[in-house]
Amino acid sequence: MSDELLVEITGTVATLTLNRPKAMNALNLAVLGKLEQILPELATNQDVRVVVLTGTGPAFCAGADLKEVLGGQQLSPGEQDFLGRAAVVFNLLREFPKPVIAALNGVTMAGGLEIAMCADIVLAAESAKIGDAHSNFGVYPGAGGAAILPRLVPLNVAMYLLYTGKTLSAAQMYQYGFVNEVHPDDQLTDAVNKLAQQLSTKSPIVLQRMKQVARHTADKTREDALLHEQVMLREHLRSYDIQEGLRAFSEKRAPVFKGY
Repeated sequence: MSDELLVEITGTVATLTLNRPKAMNALNLAVLGKLEQILPELATNQDVRVVVLTGTGPAFCAGADLKEVLGGQQLSPGEQDFLGRAAVVFNLLREFPKPVIAALNGVTMAGGLEIAMCADIVLAAESAKIGDAHSNFGVYPGAGGAAILPRLVPLNVAMYLLYTGKTLSAAQMYQYGFVNEVHPDDQLTDAVNKLAQQLSTKSPIVLQRMKQVARHTADKTREDALLHEQVMLREHLRSYDIQEGLRAFSEKRAPVFKGY
């Protein structure tokens, strides 16, 4: 892996760290290319049950490397540009079959906010500043800023962030429901690791199926969403993990889930 994206697998947890601190961890083609490569590998790695995405230095991610975005205008028709690769990577994250935790260690803006929106759970350091910022540079969001953010926070909060380009604190975004937990800066890593380890003890197939239904419920009627859930339940009743969970309960022991 490139030094610009650090990959560390510890037990059942894979941590992906954006490592361009001098560029505020701005996303470039090299980082996107490595994410496009590693995410499918982690998705099929049976030993990995949780993925954590974070950054080094004072920023989680300040967005896209604008030099590379502008450079895409010089590419030949059909040649994959920055926006095309970013769309692929962001979709891989949204549809990743395992829990994804975003650990916002610092400044989170524009594409950084959009990549954080791909996560299932968001933890943040107290010092983290979170915003959209596209409007500050006359740039239009292309990975969920306008399309997804209003689904995750109240509409007027989303419009405030989109229109003004200002940032809000981690505590404010916690109040609006975007951030799940806020921790002192020096305790964020421990809190994320503790949560990741907790999720790793759950049935992988239960979490995967919950994610499949929950991620798509907004696109369905209530009746269709409930039907989707029922279909998943019928499939799950034939799994090893449900039998193991029930046996462990009756035997008063911790279950050992295998993910099938």
